[in-house]
Amino acid sequence: MKGTLPYLNLAGVVILALFCAVQWNINRKLNLGLNAAEKVRLEQGKKLAEQEKAAQGASADLDAFRAQVQKLSIALKEAEQKAAVSERQLSQLQSSQEQTKANLAKWTEAVAARDEQLKNARAQVAELANARNESVAKFNELAAKYNAVTEELNTRTKDYNALVTRYNALAEKQQAANSK
Repeated sequence: MKGTLPYLNLAGVVILALFCAVQWNINRKLNLGLNAAEKVRLEQGKKLAEQEKAAQGASADLDAFRAQVQKLSIALKEAEQKAAVSERQLSQLQSSQEQTKANLAKWTEAVAARDEQLKNARAQVAELANARNESVAKFNELAAKYNAVTEELNTRTKDYNALVTRYNALAEKQQAANSK
């Protein structure tokens, strides 16, 4: 046995070396896997942190969008109310415009009728002026004849008065002669 022990020791050392090599290989693979898993964990941690940061940003954006949507909703309601008011005003203005057009048409007709009446009145005034001028001319002729007749009457009256004066003078003479 003395001679076999070193061989057994050698065989035990070789087997132990083989076990160590196999164990080292297994540990190496496990360590590499663990390192790879750690690397993946760190990368996923970074991704998770980035995703959380993105989620927080998205949440902030969502809140901002909600606020904007709320503001836009309020603005839309106000715009709808203003549009409704504007539509009512437009309807009233259109109604007023139609009424104004109708009034303008009536006024235009009334002005045309008035112009026609003025035209007729001018014609009547012209006729009356002509008739008046003719009447004045006739009156002037009549006045001239009247003046001529008056002159003749005055002349005859003077002649008559002169005759009466002579008659009275003769009558006085005759009376004076008869009284004597």
